[in-house]
Amino acid sequence: MKKIFFEKLQILINFIKYANIIPMNFVQTFKTGSKIFAGDVLGGINSAIITLPQALAFGVATGFGAGAGIWGAIILCFMAGILGPKVPLISGTTGPVAIVVASMMLALNNNLQAAVTVLLTAAILQILASLTNLPRMVKYVPYPVISGFMNGVGVIIIILQINPLMGHKAMSSTVSTVMSLHHSISTLNHDAVFIGIVTLLIVFAIPKKINKYIPSQIVALIFCTWLSVKIGLHLDRIEQISVAFPHLVRPDLDIHHIIKYLPYAFTIAIVFSAESMLTGLVSDSLTKTRHSPKQLLAAQGIGNICCALTGSLGGSAATMRSVAALNAGATTKISAVINPLLLIILLFKFSDFVAQIPLAVLAAILMKIGYDIIDVKLLKVLKYAPKDDLYVLFTVFLLTVFYNLIFAVGAGITMAALLYAKRVADKAELVHKPVYDAEIMELERVLENDYHHQIRVVHISGQFFFGSATQLISKFEEMLGTRYLILNYESDDLLDISAIFALEDIIMRLQSQDVEIILVIKNENVLKQLKDHNIISQIGENQVFYTELMAIDYAKEKLKTDI
Repeated sequence: MKKIFFEKLQILINFIKYANIIPMNFVQTFKTGSKIFAGDVLGGINSAIITLPQALAFGVATGFGAGAGIWGAIILCFMAGILGPKVPLISGTTGPVAIVVASMMLALNNNLQAAVTVLLTAAILQILASLTNLPRMVKYVPYPVISGFMNGVGVIIIILQINPLMGHKAMSSTVSTVMSLHHSISTLNHDAVFIGIVTLLIVFAIPKKINKYIPSQIVALIFCTWLSVKIGLHLDRIEQISVAFPHLVRPDLDIHHIIKYLPYAFTIAIVFSAESMLTGLVSDSLTKTRHSPKQLLAAQGIGNICCALTGSLGGSAATMRSVAALNAGATTKISAVINPLLLIILLFKFSDFVAQIPLAVLAAILMKIGYDIIDVKLLKVLKYAPKDDLYVLFTVFLLTVFYNLIFAVGAGITMAALLYAKRVADKAELVHKPVYDAEIMELERVLENDYHHQIRVVHISGQFFFGSATQLISKFEEMLGTRYLILNYESDDLLDISAIFALEDIIMRLQSQDVEIILVIKNENVLKQLKDHNIISQIGENQVFYTELMAIDYAKEKLKTDI
């Protein structure tokens, strides 16, 4: 057994050793068309080498099993690759996806049929979402929300792998892991800790220049597995996985069960979709191209349907693997086809090797993945970041780690929106002034209460919307005593319903104090909006003007009449 294992290991090492050299020679030798093809081949190979340990690790971590992890990566990458945008994207299970799916499996008591039903429903929701404008909305998610979420996911992955690194079974949550830490340390498996530390040293020590061509994760996987077998360490291992093509799994079609599973399905669909669209944005920035978010989401949905029906682990477009493919020279979908083909070869030819991989090694690799997910760039500039952004980031981070991923994102988006609304509302103000027209000033001096300016012009500075409407109402109290108030709304922005109601309230209060309102509205759409809400009829169409000068002349004539 060991002899066969080491023979196949040597073949694998040789394959990895030369896999990156041959395509590079093609790149240097062949014409443009061949260069593009060679870049795609190299991109597919590099991304496959990264995918292998991650797919195995995520499969084990989610409870689906290593086989489901690797087959999910194969099926999803192929289907999403050929059906998706022209931008080369490598798909499979990612850290955020793994965390959500693992939580779902625990909630479903590892019921495979129920899990398949949830994943299938989530995939269908993805396809339905692709028919709407929802895919375009991801660009409006604030960066502090994304960063807080990704940092939280990175920390979750690291914490959940502490127990497997020490030779124990992974806990269901970060809280339970931390609570059981004392017991885990007192009963740790020294062999597991040893091989785990060696793995961590390798994945962190290999320089980026080398890591670009031979990923540190595959180096650690091969070396540490060989070392653990060579010195006879007593460890929990993956054990033999099925190399046969996955068979169809019948989902639970009971409508009552489907409705029951919908919350899980919505959660997974959101994570699937958000991760895919974010990866698409990263790829666009690297390739200077633009992809279709709808096509991307539909392709991912179809791929995830195929994964669900075969009992494989679904996922999304993977940022790390896609970037690895692009950096290696990938420019077309060919890289997304090469990746799964290579994984199939590795699975069939080296299944004995895969069975010997220690779970502690996978735990260490996942810890490195968790570390890579953490947004180090943002952490370096935290002290310079606006306070509002920090509030959002840390709120999302803490909720992600200790409560719920989707709730964390929802809370973060809501919080960011409210803080933004407050900032905009704080800038809104009324700019009002008496009209210093010689004739008007002469007329006002005739009046008994000459200390009151009888004609005022008020400009709404900033956004007049739900956030600023309430506070602007109180500022109109200063206008009492004015005879003619010219309200100039220069913005082209339509008023929201809160601003409309506020404006109506302002007009009614001022009119009750014998203040006549004259409107200056330049935008036809805003004017129509006010007509539709009967505000123009309340004022009188004869007191609505397109220019401020016309409004002042009208007020001047009315003041003459009053005198």
